[in-house]
This record gives sequence, structure tokens and C-alpha cells, in this order.
Amino acid sequence: MRAVLMAGGSGTRLRPLTCDLPKPMVPVLNRPIAEHIVNLLKRNNIREIIATLYYLPDVMRDYFQDGSDFGVEMTYAVEEEQPLGTAGCVKNIQQWLNETFIIVSGDAITDFDLQQAIAFHREKKSKATLILTRVPNPVEFGVVITDKDGKINRFLEKPSLSEIFSDTVNTGTYILEPEVLDYLPENEESDFSKDLFPILLDKGKPMYGYIAEGYWCDVGHLEAYREAQYDAMEGKVTVDFAYEEKTPGVWVGTNTYIDSTAEVETPVLIGNNCRIGARVKIEAGTVIGDNVTVGADADLKRPIIWNGVTIGDEAHLRACTIARGTRVDRRAQVLEGAVVGPLSIVGEEAQIAPRVRVWPSKRIESGAILNINLIWGNTAQRNLFGQRGVTGLANIDITPEFAVKLGASYGSTLKLGSTVVVSRDQRSVSRMVSRSIISGLMSAGINVQNLEATAIPISRTMTTKLSGVAGGIHVRLEPNRPDYILIEFFDKQGINISKSKEKKVEGAYFKEDLRRVSVQEIGGVAYPGNAIDTYSRTFAKQLNVEAVRNSGSKIVIDYVYAVSGAILPQLLTKFDCDAVVLNASLKQTAISAAEAVVLLRQLGQVVEALKANLGVQVAANGEQFTLVDESGLPIQGEILTALMVNTIFTAHPRSTVVVPVHASSAVEQIARRHDGRVIRTKVNPTALMETSQANPDVVLGGSGEMGFIFPQLHPGFDAMFGIAKLIEMLTIQERSLAQIRADLPNVCHKSYSLRCPWKVKGALMRYLVETHSSDNLELIDGVKLINPQDDNWILILPDAGEPLVHIFANSDRRDWVDDKIMEYRYLVQKFIDREQGLVESHSL
Repeated sequence: MRAVLMAGGSGTRLRPLTCDLPKPMVPVLNRPIAEHIVNLLKRNNIREIIATLYYLPDVMRDYFQDGSDFGVEMTYAVEEEQPLGTAGCVKNIQQWLNETFIIVSGDAITDFDLQQAIAFHREKKSKATLILTRVPNPVEFGVVITDKDGKINRFLEKPSLSEIFSDTVNTGTYILEPEVLDYLPENEESDFSKDLFPILLDKGKPMYGYIAEGYWCDVGHLEAYREAQYDAMEGKVTVDFAYEEKTPGVWVGTNTYIDSTAEVETPVLIGNNCRIGARVKIEAGTVIGDNVTVGADADLKRPIIWNGVTIGDEAHLRACTIARGTRVDRRAQVLEGAVVGPLSIVGEEAQIAPRVRVWPSKRIESGAILNINLIWGNTAQRNLFGQRGVTGLANIDITPEFAVKLGASYGSTLKLGSTVVVSRDQRSVSRMVSRSIISGLMSAGINVQNLEATAIPISRTMTTKLSGVAGGIHVRLEPNRPDYILIEFFDKQGINISKSKEKKVEGAYFKEDLRRVSVQEIGGVAYPGNAIDTYSRTFAKQLNVEAVRNSGSKIVIDYVYAVSGAILPQLLTKFDCDAVVLNASLKQTAISAAEAVVLLRQLGQVVEALKANLGVQVAANGEQFTLVDESGLPIQGEILTALMVNTIFTAHPRSTVVVPVHASSAVEQIARRHDGRVIRTKVNPTALMETSQANPDVVLGGSGEMGFIFPQLHPGFDAMFGIAKLIEMLTIQERSLAQIRADLPNVCHKSYSLRCPWKVKGALMRYLVETHSSDNLELIDGVKLINPQDDNWILILPDAGEPLVHIFANSDRRDWVDDKIMEYRYLVQKFIDREQGLVESHSL
């Protein structure tokens, strides 16, 4: 059998280690990752290997040559012009693959029994077998769900935190029959998980998942790179060591001298031709490459030191990585998680702070304290984007320098000379952040249409109306968290950008791949003056203006001191609405959730005192609202969702509404009355926007919690239009809010939240899927347990931004809801406690 070794990766998340080295050639225990894979294949009697190369191909070819020195036969296929993707590069060598073959990822350390996997593949007569394993946190990998026989029925490539259905993941090792490559196009980029495997599933071809026993570590980031080496020395994975084991747990190469006064804890690995000085302390887990000199009294606590490094006297290294040829001078300190690139110099008594990265061939002056990456910016984070966008504490996490880099990162993913709409709320901190973002965009050669302070629905509308706009950015204080900034990005249609686009921005940010243009190409800034008029015209086209003008309604609107208070009165005046305005002045500080509740109570009192038809409290910079009926009672949450759905279906029977998966079943009951249709989506704004736009018969999307979308207007949530549309529909239908509320289905809908560690979420979802009948499962978002005969259901939904899991229960019967909430609280908590016990015992 032949093996295809996927060795084309550049390893951007391992930078600066991979600046001059392809990822498979990064050393683990002083041998390239690719050599460990070759040894694994050899142990499994697979000796014909084809390596697919793209990034710095000569490095691997020069090292392995024809493979004879390693006991295998090596050939190479180089992607000359452009990367062809994981599947495209294999399609490129189809002529060499005329029998069953195995594909092995070039960036993982594993000791799987491949022969057992091959036997499984042949026993099942599979066309494609994915070798799977179980991991605590599956977010970084492709999640796979199989039936009891191992047949694959679903997979999801790198899910978000709320999309985790299992902790069983794709390891990037596949056993394939050659005919499956016929489904791939010639000389085009294609991917196994995104392109080939979905085709095979769709065509009903037998495709299985083999859950392998043994160790597997995807060396995809710097922490995993260090952990793989610690695990190998502790015997957690079977690998071939490059050196003799002199005493238990101590591997030492030839011609190496260790001073008799040095203290060496096990396990450690020390390469050839090394010199370890007097009184050196080497802690367990330390890896030292070939030709390394360690000066007297140095203290090494689990560093990974590559070949040719010089460590000065009394230097301190803490769980860091020092690449080849670097010099760390006397009394210098390199702390936890820091990485120093090849051929660098760390001067005397210099200090590199935790997780700081130094690019190759840099010099850090003596006595300097380096607490940022040497090129730009602060310590790298793992993710920038959350559920709605980029969020963090104002002027602590979201600083001007962070915002400049974020703007440059987004701008670098767009074509040079593109135009972006930027807007914000009225707060000073939002102005500061938006100006910083604009500076970053301009530095990447992006032009800016600056709307300044305006409501986000207007910004989304202008993104679609201004010519040549590639996307938009809106900066505001986060709803319900007045100390936090929220930065939202949307595409040229005004829809929040996709996960794949977010990943591109994060990639540019983390690897600092920022476009710096010449002076002549710096972007410009313009200030459109007709934003409110443009929005108003679009607004009026989607509204029965005469119905609003003739409504005779008295409305009380609380703007909660936000920017929509400066805009909505202008719109309502054009439509001759009798509106009493509260709290419309602009305020620099956001109100808290408790203050909003007080204002809502006051709004109810004003509505009742003035005998108004309704009251509205506008929130979230013009995206959300809460209603108050003529009796002064608030309408919010699931009741508001049901009320808006009832009103819109009455106006548009046989149409479609889009709601999140956790909305109450009152929506379906109302739809059945009007011969309507309900589409449920994931619980995130992008999913609601995309689904509302993708279906032409959708008249309403969203929920009382998130806001409402009117897709004929623009793709985002819009409280201002929602208020006007509600007035129109109440007038035409000749109904009051109290009458509509009384007409709503009587549904009990409750929720409960539990603390759930990130590492347990995937296992919990897999447990729920495996312990319930597939006939009763919906996997839109989280795990929903349904009863096909009625509207009773339970939803267990992992939180996308916090270590929480939410339990929702829905039924016409309150006792059923209470019983199920109690039952699943106990079930989920018991599972979490059990898994935490296992995690703690493993860590011990």
C-alpha cells in the first residue's frame, strides 16, 4: 500500500518557528514531525510514500532525499503555481494511485495502529474511511458523527462553540479507494472535508469512521507543539527516540558532556555534541537539541531548545521555545509560552514576557523588557470573534492600538482600493475606537465612508446603497454590558460576515500579515451627508404610509438616551405620528440593565397615564425594542416574538418567518392558523440574517431577545422600522396589543443555565446524541429532543461565549416543562461532574 504524506503546510500558527521551515519539518524530540510519521508508516509496513509539497519544498526533499536512509521509498509531488488544497494535491497525483491508499497529515504526532484501520476499511468495503479520535475540545477540528456500525452520517468542519455535536473528530488520516478521486476537478483547489466527503455522502457511497485507540496530537499551535514533546517523554505516545536512553527517562546523544554538578530531573532529552555547565538545573520535560551549549548556573524549566543554541550563564528559560542558532545571553529570562525565532540574540538581563513571539534574526538589547511581539501589537490571542463580533472591555481589551491593528487586518483581506462604511454610537469611547479602526483601514489602502454617530440599521442600509462598498464596521457599547465595546463587521449586503471571513481576519491579525501600502495608496475618508434621507426613502417604500398617518394612535417612545433618539423622531414626524418622546437626549455613558428596567416601569406608567395605545423602549443602538401595552404591561422575550409573528402572519398569510432554534412553539402554532411556514436557525445573528435573505417568501426574522429582521428593507435587525410596521399592522387589523396578546397560544417555555467547562461541551453533546433515538433528535444548534406527535421539546445548547450550557423546555403543559427541566438539570450536571472527575484524574 502507498501512503500520501500531506507535507505542504506553512504552519502560520507556529510562526515564527515556520518562517524558514515547512511545518512538517519542525523538530519534535530533535526529529522532524515528518520523520516521526515516516517511522509510524514503516512500523505499519507501509514503505512507499508520496509527499505532496508546496511551502519551501526543498527543505523536505534535501532531508529525506529518496528515503533509503530511513528505510522507505520517497517520491515528491510539488504544487508549483498555487496551492491545490488537501484533496486537490492528491487529485494531482491520481496517476500514481491505482489501489487502496492511505493519506496521512504531515503535522500530527500519533501512534495509531494503521493496519487495524486498514482492516476495518476492507471489512466494511468502504470507499473512504476517516480515522477518528476523541478530544476534549473539538472546536479546532472537524467533528464527525457515525452510527453504531461506524458509518458516517454527519460531519462539520471546525464548528463554532454552539455547533458542537460530538467530541469525535477527524484526524486528517484517510484510507481511500482510488475511484473517489474521480469526483474531484482537475487542477482546481479542493478540500476533502468541504468538497469530496460531502459529495460521497450525497451520492450514498459507503464512507466510514474508524475510532482509533492511541495517542494523537495535532501540532497546530505552539502550546500543542510543546505538549506533544512532554507527552512523548512521559511515554504517552510511542515514538522512536534519536538517542540512547542512558538511564530511565534520560536520553543523551553522543559526544555530549554534562558537568557532574548539574542537576537533571527525568524525563529529559539532550542531543549530540552538547555542553552542560556547572550547577545547571534541568527540570523534567526539557528538550535540548544538537550542538547546544548551556552556561553555568542556568535554570531550564521545560524549555524546547533547538539545534545550535547558546544559553548564557544564569539564564532562566520557562516552558518556552528557542529556535535554531539563537543566543540567549547571561541572566536573560525567556518566560512561559514565549517563542524566539531562529538566529536571534537575546541580550544580557533582557526579559521576554510570557507568550511573546520574536521573529527570526532579531536582536533584543541588553536589559530590555519585551512584553509585545517584536514587530507589532500585543500578545496574540487564540480568537478575536465571538458570537456577534469582536468584543472586550473598553480601553483595556479594546484599545486604540488594538483597533488600529484590527482595522488593518480586516483591510488586508479586501482588495486594495476597496471602500468600507464605518459607523458608531454617540459615546466618546466608540469615537476613539472607530477612528483607530479607520486609521488601520487607511494604512491597508482602504477608503472609508464615515457615517459617524448613527443607528446600526442605517449603517447596514447605507452599505447596500453606496456604490462600490465592500463591507461595513459598526462600533458601539455592548447591550447590557456598558463597560464593553462591540465591533461588528458586515459584508456588502449588510449581513454580519461569515465564519470563514472571520477566520481570514483572524489569520491576518495573528500572523501579522498586514498590507502596508505606499504613501500614494493610503485610503481616503469621505462623509456622506444623505444617510438619514436614504434610509427614510427605503423605509417609506416598505411601509403603508397612509395607514401610519391615519392611525390616530398615540405612542410613547423611550429612546434610553441612545443615538436612535436623534433619528427616529425625524422619521415619525414625516409620517405624522403622534409620538411622546422620553429620554431622547444623547448620553455619553450607557445605562445598566437595572436602570433599563426602571425606565421600562416608568414608560408603562406614562402610557397608562396618557391613555396611549402603546409604548416602546428602543435598545441596542436601534436594533431591539420592548413593547408596553395600553395597560402599561411590558411585552418582551417569547411573548414579544409570538406577538410579532401573529401580527405579521395576519398581514401576510401563507408566508414564512425565521426564528432561532430556542424560540417557543407558539410560533408554529400561530403559523398553522395562517397556513404559514417556520424556519429555525442557529442561535446567532449571522444565521438569522443569511436565512432571512436566502428565502424570498420570508417576511420576518429574529426574536424578541435578538431583535427583528424585515428582509425587504435590509438584512439586519431594525427596531425603528419594526415600530412603524407594527403601527401600520395594528391600524389595518384594527387590533390593540392587549387583544393580540390575549389571542396568543398558551405555551410554557422555560430555561435554566449550568456552568460547563469548555472541554466537557463536546463530550456532553456526543453523550446526548448517543443516548437518544435519532428519530427524536434535531441538531440545528445544540441537541434538541423533540416529540414528533406534539410541540413538546427539550433543547440543550452550549453557550458560544461563556463556559455555560443552557437547557430550554417547551410544552403546552407547565408540569411537563418543570419535570423535564429538573430531569435534564440532574442528567447534565451528573455528566459534567463525572467528566470533570476524569479530567482531574488524568491531570494528576
